[in-house]
Order: sequence, then C-alpha cells, then structure tokens
Amino acid sequence: MEEGCAPVADDSRTENSGVFGSYAAIGDSFTEGVGDPGPDGRFVGWADRFAVLLADRMPEHSFRYANLAVRGRLLDQIVEEQVPRARQLAPDLVTFCAGGNDIIRPGSDPDDVAERFERAVADLAGSVGTVMVTTGFDTRDVPVLRHLRGKIATYTAHVRAIADRYDCPVLDLWSLKSVQDRRAWDADRLHLSPEGHTRVALRAAQVLGIGVPADPDQPWPPLPPRGTLEVRRDDIQWAREYLVPWIGRRLRGESSGDHVEAKRPDLLPL
Repeated sequence: MEEGCAPVADDSRTENSGVFGSYAAIGDSFTEGVGDPGPDGRFVGWADRFAVLLADRMPEHSFRYANLAVRGRLLDQIVEEQVPRARQLAPDLVTFCAGGNDIIRPGSDPDDVAERFERAVADLAGSVGTVMVTTGFDTRDVPVLRHLRGKIATYTAHVRAIADRYDCPVLDLWSLKSVQDRRAWDADRLHLSPEGHTRVALRAAQVLGIGVPADPDQPWPPLPPRGTLEVRRDDIQWAREYLVPWIGRRLRGESSGDHVEAKRPDLLPL
C-alpha cells in the first residue's frame, strides 16, 4: 500500500430509515468530546450532537443514549472497560472509535492493533443492533502527526476491511475534507473544535441515511492572509504549550485520562 493513501468510498446508507431507539458511544477523547466544552463544564462533542440528531427522529423522551468514552484510553482499555458495558446495555446502535492512541505510540504496529480491534467488533456485532466504526483522520497537514500518516492510513484500511466483513457502516473521517481546515481543531491541534465536532456529527448522520440541516463538507469562509512571522510565532507557542508536554507523555507511556469517568454510564432518555 502506498504510504499516506487510504481507500475512500461512499458509506451512506440511504436505504436505512435512520431510526434507532438507543445509542451507546465508546472510545477515547475524540468520542468523549474533548475540545467541545458545554456550559456545565462537561464536554459535548460529536457523539452527543449525533445523538440529538437520532433523538429527533423518535417520539419525545423515548430515545436513550450513553456516552461511555474516556479520554486517553488505549484500545485494550476500551475493550476491557467499555465494550462489556455496551454489550450489557444492548443498544440499537454503537459507535466504536478506538486504536488512535495506540497507533501514535512509538513502535506500535497497525496490523496488530487492527487484529485486536476486529475481535472487539466481532464481540459487539453479536450483541448489539448496529456497530458503526470510525476511521482515522488524514493527518497530512497536522504538525508531528503528519509523520505518522502512513501508519494511520494502514490502520484506516484495516478498519474499512473489518467493516466490510461485519457489515458495519463506516464514519470515514479520512475523506471528510472540511476537518482538514485548522478551524476544525482546538488550540492544541490534537482535538476537534466545537465546529469540527459538529461536522463529524453531521457526517455520522449522513452515513446512516439521515437528512441533515447542513453539509458537513461545506467550505469554510476565507481566512484573512497571515504573514510568515505570525504563523511561525503561533507554531512556537503551540509547541511550547501543547506539543512538548504531549511528546513527553507519549514517551513515558502515560495516558491523560486515567482518572476520568464515563459521562453517562447508563442509557438515559435524551
């Protein structure tokens, strides 16, 4: 496989009514919603926003939702802590995004991560209604992570193949071009901004054939031109505040979410 290339396909399931009575989200900081703070101090994120779109298709107060995702979790931790809970809740829909924190670790093998991911998908597929899996982002323009683009693309190809084997809809973030704009990302450039999370939620609904109020890939307004010195100053500040601490945690094998609990441990009315 050519480095940096991942297959792209239209995963929209227009024949699906998009009606799900319950939904559980499992994953790491991406699914927990880091970068999208709500008024109560909790993160919102794409999964919560997606749940609202699903709930709008159900009678009032009949839809149930649980976000089990915890920031910093590796794949094996998600499988151990969240997958059994999702199986126990047995919702109509589960979104499963995991493996990203494993892939960016030094020395990780995307083939090995994919094998463990597939075992978890097989486990879930036998006990819940529908499992939607999520690919990685295209990191071509992301500082530091651009050097891992080949590994991320390889893992993304595995996820798509696994989805084919288990008939899972795919939330393809690699092909979502709008999130390649820097305004789709939080100040740390590692997590999505509120607008970035919104666009992912809209794309997730499209995958299930649900009509959405806006196109997730609609162009961003033009940015005012920025001088080279201004860009360089921003990059230096970002490196000091976010990049250096992040690299240190990765080299020490630390997780940023060891003591964070899931937001909604049960399927609750939304």
